Amino acid sequence: MQKTTNNSTDLQKFIEKFEPNKFKMLSRGIEIRGNNDLHRSITFAKELIERMKLKLTVHHSAEMALYGGFEVVYA
Repeated sequence: MQKTTNNSTDLQKFIEKFEPNKFKMLSRGIEIRGNNDLHRSITFAKELIERMKLKLTVHHSAEMALYGGFEVVYA
């Protein structure tokens, strides 16, 4: 149970710092949508996760890129 609490805390910290305009909660993290500059957003998300030492990772695919989206999921 402690791991779930830590993951939720890490995800909440990420959301507060990243401040996404549109996101959808997933069982394994969040999906961030509607990015105009997808490459910049993904790079910023990865840097933020590393700098804050969060147990999260960025996941993206070509399909998600079509709607300017990527996922931030529990590592």
